[in-house]
Amino acid sequence: MTTKRAHDCHAEREFRPLGIAVLVVSDTRDLRSDKSGLLLAERCQEAGHVLVERIVVLDEADLIQQRVLEWSGMEEVHTILITGGTGVFKRDVTPEAVEPLFDKKMPGFGELFRYFSFEEIGTATLESRATAGIVNKTLVFAMPGSSGACRLAIDKLILPQLDSRTKPCSIAGMLDRL
Repeated sequence: MTTKRAHDCHAEREFRPLGIAVLVVSDTRDLRSDKSGLLLAERCQEAGHVLVERIVVLDEADLIQQRVLEWSGMEEVHTILITGGTGVFKRDVTPEAVEPLFDKKMPGFGELFRYFSFEEIGTATLESRATAGIVNKTLVFAMPGSSGACRLAIDKLILPQLDSRTKPCSIAGMLDRL
């Protein structure tokens, strides 16, 4: 009799497209001038996921929270990607807005983001407060507003975890257990 090892658990899984919402936090951008949110949306769609919505809100905690709570209550939204407002400056309030909403925090996202970011931008990564967690069974990832930071986060960290076929495991492969 053959027993399956834990890391083989996704071998038979088919790709499951997830509903993605992209929130751009900016006082200066709109949908036409936003490059980072567009990059996130395009990368997710290229990977086979469904873009539910992409919007821009001002760097205001109540606006960020309102949108995250709205999307996390929608059955078709599985993941919320937030770009912008994660720095250390006065107007940067994204972590303060989303972290109180987390049912569970995923500290590994911010830790790995800063690790990989250090390889690209050196000690400037100290200014990043990238964060992630789960709100109402919805994955929430918040990253800096630069296109380079979004590219790093989506390609190296987020998309592999949004693919149910990723071994040894992925969050997407276990969404039903959140």
